[in-house]
Amino acid sequence: MNMSARKAISPNQRACILCGGGSFDEYSPGLRRCRGCGFVSADLNLSEEEHRALYARQYFFGTEYRDYVADRQEHQRNFRLRLDVLDRFLEPSRHRHLLEIGSAFGFFLELARERFETVRGLDVSAEGTEFARARGLEVSNQDFLTAPLAVPPPDVVCLWDVLEHLREPHLYLEKIAAEIAPGGLVALTTGDIGSVNARLRGRRWRLIHPPTHLNYFSRRTIAAMLDKYGFDILYDRYCGFYRSVDGMAWGILALRAGVPSLHRLLRRMGLLQWDLYLNLFDITYVIARKRR
Repeated sequence: MNMSARKAISPNQRACILCGGGSFDEYSPGLRRCRGCGFVSADLNLSEEEHRALYARQYFFGTEYRDYVADRQEHQRNFRLRLDVLDRFLEPSRHRHLLEIGSAFGFFLELARERFETVRGLDVSAEGTEFARARGLEVSNQDFLTAPLAVPPPDVVCLWDVLEHLREPHLYLEKIAAEIAPGGLVALTTGDIGSVNARLRGRRWRLIHPPTHLNYFSRRTIAAMLDKYGFDILYDRYCGFYRSVDGMAWGILALRAGVPSLHRLLRRMGLLQWDLYLNLFDITYVIARKRR
């Protein structure tokens, strides 16, 4: 985007979380771009209560996903892809204890417990953590920023499509850096607002939807933030994902177009019962190691 054509927006009390600057341009309606470092964020200031309310039951069953649990197979196919990549960087003697921040209903942890000595999860969704605990997983309905130090401390911390949702993602990385041992790993996925797809789509890019997405990293800004908190990037690639056509149709027809009846008709006709693998080259998968 040509930022010279963007109007300046008034500085507010929230400084840029990457460089600390206080001067911003409008990136698109509702989003601001730091003039100092280029980091893009939503021009919102949600309270903790407002933020938590976004991830109540309706987020997983209606407003973001049609039925998160029903799509378990697709979620776990994606998590297997992430685990297979992560496995290349694991040292069995060093990386034994895993923590997932934003563990939702525990579908990733179910797979990860086959590869780690201990796996734990944290999520603000009470329903998700209850579901995961019922399946024998160690998951707490807590925010990582206020949760006590895990014992034993994690060697690997995963945040799958989580950073963009957080009010203060920099504080999460700062706390991870404080708790993880040198040589420990952070593995994360997040959208890349600097990707060709995002730049071509502009304000219509599929991942721009505040208030659930508050922060919009690029590969450059996520690298800068990880470096700021003492992490070196080992891996940074665009990643694909499996989606159920049913879930995609729900998002397009019911949520965006406002015609849920058409979605129901297509379901009854049996036209949505298949999966699709996509790589739109706008979600980056990063693995970083804490410096020794």
